[in-house]
Amino acid sequence: MSTSVAFKNLTLGYERLPAVQQLDTEIKQGSLTAIVGPNGAGKSTLLKGLTGSLSPIEGHIEVSNLRADDIAYLPQQSEIDRSFPISVLDLVAMGLWREIGAFGQVGRKMRGRVEQAIAAVGLRGFESRAIGSLSGGQIQRALFARLLLQDAELVLLDEPFSAIDMKTMADLIGIIERWHGEGRTVLAVLHDDTTVRSHFPETLMLARELVAHGPTETVLTSENQFRARQMCEACASTPHVCGKSAA
Repeated sequence: MSTSVAFKNLTLGYERLPAVQQLDTEIKQGSLTAIVGPNGAGKSTLLKGLTGSLSPIEGHIEVSNLRADDIAYLPQQSEIDRSFPISVLDLVAMGLWREIGAFGQVGRKMRGRVEQAIAAVGLRGFESRAIGSLSGGQIQRALFARLLLQDAELVLLDEPFSAIDMKTMADLIGIIERWHGEGRTVLAVLHDDTTVRSHFPETLMLARELVAHGPTETVLTSENQFRARQMCEACASTPHVCGKSAA
């Protein structure tokens, strides 16, 4: 498989304090990859680097033959302002932004596509509901419908199964596996080992630095998890000492 994303000696952080350090690895085109690691490991930071919302401190990210609008991003639910007065239909229609622009109108044909995406995630009949009235599982379904309309080659998911019920989780996993079957590249930040082992063939384990990356059965081991915790605990100390040598 060809390379979709390459991290080249990548360091990302906030106010020059690294959250991801010296990352060198590649994501293959069409792969389905879980990003795992302890709290504070830099998982969400890595996705922000991929979206371009966070610039590298050092190194760079190579994204092969993809434009910015070929990348779809699902943030954590905590980053969604559910008090904003917008309907489910309007939220999902945002997935058409690259076709209609920021201020374009959704015509009859496009509205039909929006309604199809809403139906595909099990929210038929919710089109006019305010997003503030939705449960955690329902808002996540709506956000996945928006992703469906983006029709992106690279899909980034930050904790997609947080605070949702098992039925919703199973339905969303079905959508992710369909994307994988279509040859899209999917990266998802996850915390549940059982979900990773069951549905994600590849795993990238972070502890600010790379711990391991490859087939899930070889990466998601107790030895690697223990090492990752040691590395992140070292990062939390004063003075700030990180890295494999600290573990």
